[in-house]
Amino acid sequence: MTGPRYTPLVAALPATVPFIGPETQERARGRPFAARLGANENVFGPSPRAIEAMAQAAREVWMYGDPENHDLRHALAAHHGVGADNVVVGEGIDGLLGYLVRMLIAPGDAVATSEGAYPTFNFHVAGFGGVLHKVPYKGDHEDPDALITRAAETGAKLIYLANPDNPMGSWHDAATIARMIKAVPEGALLVLDEAYVDLAPAGTAPAITPEDPRVIRMRTFSKGYGMAGARVGYAIGSAPLIEGFNKIRNHFGMSRIAQAGALAALADQAWLAEVQTRVAEARDRIAAIVRANGLAPLPSATNFVTIDCGGDGAFARRVLAELIARDIFVRMPFVAPHDRCIRVSAGRAEDLAAFEAALPAALDAARRSAG
Repeated sequence: MTGPRYTPLVAALPATVPFIGPETQERARGRPFAARLGANENVFGPSPRAIEAMAQAAREVWMYGDPENHDLRHALAAHHGVGADNVVVGEGIDGLLGYLVRMLIAPGDAVATSEGAYPTFNFHVAGFGGVLHKVPYKGDHEDPDALITRAAETGAKLIYLANPDNPMGSWHDAATIARMIKAVPEGALLVLDEAYVDLAPAGTAPAITPEDPRVIRMRTFSKGYGMAGARVGYAIGSAPLIEGFNKIRNHFGMSRIAQAGALAALADQAWLAEVQTRVAEARDRIAAIVRANGLAPLPSATNFVTIDCGGDGAFARRVLAELIARDIFVRMPFVAPHDRCIRVSAGRAEDLAAFEAALPAALDAARRSAG
């Protein structure tokens, strides 16, 4: 008796996932974390209006969600001053990245990205047989010039850039991104991942004509709006490109509950402003904690702070392991030289108090094990 006959591409792929979730780690550990500070989640949560809207929608969950996401698309279009035909809604940025790669990348097609950048994008490219061409960061920032050069050299069909960046928390100003868009090679598309832009300084997001065929910008309700578990993302791009998503997307992928919550969250910009304030305060608190322990926080335009542990990747991994052993869930970049760092999400006062209490002992244990 034979099993499924996989395609050669799928048969050749490793059985792996981009991230090991905190729930997986908790099951392996046999106990929960005291502070969940590793997944870049917005612990301050969604707007109370969004919670109320989702609770109301739960009573109607026997119905499918609107397959056109009509109300949410039109609200997003009005919010951004674009046409509704310039907006597509999907299952988070991760889902939209998968659709985009499926649309544009055939086996062997070139894609340009940065070494150590968001791995889920790479996961999609590998899953459809694309070939990744990577450039190093320039310091702790992605390098727009190097990405454009590599795209031109390889004939890349997609160029991926996150602004602000995950995992370093760094960012480029709007003028730098605008220059990059102007330099996109003929036939290439810049994937501008702006997941964290709601938490970035003014002047980070460039003004982009929605019909510009050189760029698609991606946004999410997971970060600033605090709805990571609802999986609501959207993209803004030229109408022909957005129409292409309708050929392949899961038209019933967005639940009624998620659509209702996102619509209410978008309407409550006062709550977003409150979250922005709380995140900024938490970033400052994390910076103070780590400086008091002799470490260096990197500037951040996100809801996390990347922390230079002052050693190499092996030392940072020991620090990470010691924090996890003390019930503090954090993560770290995975490519040198950025793996000298760990990454801590902007948490509530009690979360950061737990981190502050655990860090000195974790550092001491990491240093002793190095000796």
